[in-house]
Amino acid sequence: MGGAGPEVGAVPGAVPGAVPGAVPGAVPGAVPGAVVDAAPRSSVGGRPRLVATDLDGTLLRSDSTVSPRTAAALVALEERGVRVVMVTGRPLRWMDDLWRYVGAHGVALVSNGALAWDAREGRVLEVAALPDDAVRACVAEVRRRVPGTTFALERVSGFSREPGFGGRGTLPAEVPGAAGTPAERAGGALRVAPLEALLDADAADGPDPVVKLLARHWALAPDDFWRRVEEIVGTRLTATRSATTSLVELSAAGVTKASAMARLCADLGVVAADVVAFGDMPNDVPMLTWAGRSWAMSGAHPAVVAAADATAPGCDEDGVARVLEQLFALPHP
Repeated sequence: MGGAGPEVGAVPGAVPGAVPGAVPGAVPGAVPGAVVDAAPRSSVGGRPRLVATDLDGTLLRSDSTVSPRTAAALVALEERGVRVVMVTGRPLRWMDDLWRYVGAHGVALVSNGALAWDAREGRVLEVAALPDDAVRACVAEVRRRVPGTTFALERVSGFSREPGFGGRGTLPAEVPGAAGTPAERAGGALRVAPLEALLDADAADGPDPVVKLLARHWALAPDDFWRRVEEIVGTRLTATRSATTSLVELSAAGVTKASAMARLCADLGVVAADVVAFGDMPNDVPMLTWAGRSWAMSGAHPAVVAAADATAPGCDEDGVARVLEQLFALPHP
């Protein structure tokens, strides 16, 4: 799900099946309608030049690991000169265990495309920061119209949150400067305070762009909360979701996985028709509709199934690897 991170799995009400009717050439083990030769949106000769894949719920198994079969497929594509680009909602601080799978090109797109990172050199290539005034205005309006919403900030180098954002006993004492969970401590210093105070304090510390605003609600259903927030923020920010809980992810206006892929591919001289993409949650939809061919994972959010050309087996069945093996004639078990 590329998403917010380790909150993986299909959302309640997700469509576990696929397009009715099996199609000749379906990937072994796939759900009905899962095909490798899904029609590209624009005609192009030869095999795809680039693979864009979400991580959680897609390339990664439900335990957040890369299976041996998937790892072998990534290596085989690298040897054939096909780039595999990880395009995830995860923040940079949740990527350390995955850099070894990025490939020689070294580029990953994190935080829903807001941050392009060079893993070889350990540096930011491009960042799309949220404007401070838009964040403050949208937060104030969401608070007013959806009471009970709490917020957090993802910056290039850290994370900060409001009291109650973690909720339900998942975090330590809600006091300013609380150490946070082990995962949060690993990500750097954690601040806990009202969002406006977090923005003021972080600004005083020096430049560290906000790449994602997170909004959480413990009472509303995930899609209901997402729709409400999206309606409120309008075009000021881009609202999406990738978690199984009511967590909405907000990026700068127009920033999506698709916009980040379009910029990267323009630099590489790769057209969208030469790209295949995989995903499972709403934050993947722009990328799936942009790419020449796309696959939703089995059990994906209904919006993803509707947007993709075909459906692949699930992440715990090596779905991405199975499609790639047939698409590129790779060796497989």
